[in-house]
Amino acid sequence: MAKAVALISAFCIIAFAAAHAHAHAHPQEVFNVEGDVYCDPCRLQFQTKLSTKLPGATVRLVCTDAITKAVTYSVEGVANADGHYSLSVVGDHEKEICEVMPVASPRSDCAELMNDILSSRIVCTRNSGIHAAVRFANPLGFMTKDIFPECLNVIKDLELFVEA
Repeated sequence: MAKAVALISAFCIIAFAAAHAHAHAHPQEVFNVEGDVYCDPCRLQFQTKLSTKLPGATVRLVCTDAITKAVTYSVEGVANADGHYSLSVVGDHEKEICEVMPVASPRSDCAELMNDILSSRIVCTRNSGIHAAVRFANPLGFMTKDIFPECLNVIKDLELFVEA
């Protein structure tokens, strides 16, 4: 009986060691891609002091094959109450181009996509020298249809235009 218990224990230890070694030989890569979504009331296509976070905005991360342009991975998420989103990306996407893009705004008065900032590229591989599991995307935004009157002061404060 003691030999049987010892033999079963030995098999369990060997099976556990083999499973543990296999898991570490081929770990499944998981990255979190995080960023913010905002509303641009000045239509400047960058954040200003009048910009507001956009809770409930939908964003999508898409990875495409660099050569064939075929979509290899896609995940969608929604910004939380602070206008911040977090997307889990499974797998290593070293040979792919991955981008986060705005999809839908929860506000009808701030739903126009920006022309200059359609997406934010993200590196989703461990072979990039980045050792953190979180990748941060540039802010993504939507614009209002009309420019808010207060934007004139913002533009003057930023000295974007020189007065003649």
